Amino acid sequence: MLLYRGHRGRFYLSRETSGAITTTIMGYHNVKDQKHWLASPMREKFFGPLGVTKTRTFIDPQNPARVAIMMDVPDMAAFQKAMQSPAAAEAMKHDGVLADTLVVLVETKP
Repeated sequence: MLLYRGHRGRFYLSRETSGAITTTIMGYHNVKDQKHWLASPMREKFFGPLGVTKTRTFIDPQNPARVAIMMDVPDMAAFQKAMQSPAAAEAMKHDGVLADTLVVLVETKP
């Protein structure tokens, strides 16, 4: 079922999954080592406690330094707060993420 919920005056396309409402987001950024980033368990360790589900990873076949991640987030406010934390910085450092290249896109209704 598709639902829309407001967050700071915006409406996001959300999905109800097992009773929980989630927002689908995609983040893309550059990394130091694509293979290390893909193999790292850090995403699950960091995002798991936030209730993030359906995590999918992507690579740019033309640029091995560019990768992306898509996921369903149940609480955008908690996600945004977590992404500003020292734990997020440490997780990105561990995974070789070049943090200044990170862009997060949120699925929205046109």
